[in-house]
Amino acid sequence: MAQASYIERRSQIETYFDRTASQAWARLTSDAPVGRIRASVRAGRERMRGTLLSWLPRDLSGSRLLDAGCGTGALAVEAARRGADVVAIDLSPTLVHLARERLPAGLRVDYRAGDMLDPALGRFDFIVGMDSLIHYRTDDAVRVLSGLAQRANQSILFTFAPSSPALIVFRAVGRLFPRDNRAPWIEPVAEKQLHRLLARDALLGTWHRGRTQRIASGFYTSQALELQKK
Repeated sequence: MAQASYIERRSQIETYFDRTASQAWARLTSDAPVGRIRASVRAGRERMRGTLLSWLPRDLSGSRLLDAGCGTGALAVEAARRGADVVAIDLSPTLVHLARERLPAGLRVDYRAGDMLDPALGRFDFIVGMDSLIHYRTDDAVRVLSGLAQRANQSILFTFAPSSPALIVFRAVGRLFPRDNRAPWIEPVAEKQLHRLLARDALLGTWHRGRTQRIASGFYTSQALELQKK
């Protein structure tokens, strides 16, 4: 049942970002003018990306990094500029195509469309998942992290949507829209539950939970957590 839950959710996310929201996402992640709500989301995402990058070494030469859920590739580009050998993967072929088009000349990023858990991707020194797990239930997200940890040599940086009354209300309102027009709802995560599940996992329980940072910007709220291999 757990695997079925993950696969079903993964399919919904792929459909949404590859078809329903691809144009809106392309605009949000560009320099094009956007409305007040999307501007707050854009600013929040930029701050979160900066936070995650600040937790990585300034010089990534010789390191292999996985951008798990790369979207249009902004974080992958910055990691490549620091010298990392970057593999960037996303469920949406449309967003991956856009990321390839936006890749600055002279930089190399191995962009792929597919599942971040694909073992064929190999091992990595660092794995970063910025807002790529926020649509999964907490137990499913932890199982994904455990799968990623099997291929991480140093650290995993990821974000989750911290539970709050406002997020719960937004989630409930979203379910009122016709099914065909719905975005995959964000799953609120209770920190205590997350840490409890991380501690119980056979692999992640041996990892150190490091830095954490919450970013709130208008309609964007996300929390980053660092997991370090002991």
